[in-house]
Amino acid sequence: MRKIIGIGETILDIIFKNGRPTQAVPGGSTFNSMVSLGRLGLPVRFITEIGNDTVGNIILDFMRANGLSTENIDLFDDGYAQSPISLAFLNENNDARYAFYHNFPQKRLDFVWPIVEADDLVIFGSYFAVDPLLRDKIQEFISYAHEQKAIIYYDVNFRKSHAHEAMRIMPAFIENLEYADIVRGSAEDFEILLHENDPEKLYRRRIVFDTPNFIFTDGGNGVDVFCLDGHRHLDTPPIKTVSTIGAGDNFNAGILFALWHNNITREELPTLPIDRWEEVAKHGIAFASEVCQSFDNYISTSFAARYKETDH
Repeated sequence: MRKIIGIGETILDIIFKNGRPTQAVPGGSTFNSMVSLGRLGLPVRFITEIGNDTVGNIILDFMRANGLSTENIDLFDDGYAQSPISLAFLNENNDARYAFYHNFPQKRLDFVWPIVEADDLVIFGSYFAVDPLLRDKIQEFISYAHEQKAIIYYDVNFRKSHAHEAMRIMPAFIENLEYADIVRGSAEDFEILLHENDPEKLYRRRIVFDTPNFIFTDGGNGVDVFCLDGHRHLDTPPIKTVSTIGAGDNFNAGILFALWHNNITREELPTLPIDRWEEVAKHGIAFASEVCQSFDNYISTSFAARYKETDH
């Protein structure tokens, strides 16, 4: 059966509002996407690293409860190494500012690779995908997935906290674009990395040389989708936002769900019409809108149940 495989960081997010902690939930950019897809009952595999400690056990139990296999995890137990934690401080607009705390072992991502087959969907991204300490392992796995003719989905997701490293990680960023069949990034991502947030310019001057399939997201300003067949702008619906944590991650989950559900193959991608890309992107918008209306990092189980019953 066709699979969805993610590789990325896993972290415990402690969310603060008005200076007080309101909730603690397992998170991580690709992790959030995979949990939502697991709640939809899709065949998902997740590659990550966590500590053999109390926080790690909380995360493992959560993964199992949400349909994520734990067989591709580097469970480290190395002296003072600990599972990572983030503090997410929500402002008056419910946008988050982060502080990260981690203590990793020297040897990292010592995991058992899942088998990747043609037309499997593989998602990777964020700083995890360009981190110099992990680059060899990431490149090795993504190269393998590319050779197996999987669909590679790259979520740029480069935060302000790493802006000072933009030049240092640029070769890895460019290489990720070269591997990708689909690139998704936000206005903020590209402003930080390339000092450009015009989607048309980004597509024509940078993205299209590596892949024809580009999705540009800009929060309440909407979504722009580019492919060889053209360009389409989609508005996002007005909603009462509780938290934007996980919005982009679940946009990705909606895109992957649509590709999987409609059995869109790697061979079809280069010539997929813009009308079909618009339909795919609408799933991303629906998932992101759902997540923005709660403190959770993923779609709710009730939303997942309703979505499974809907004819897409």
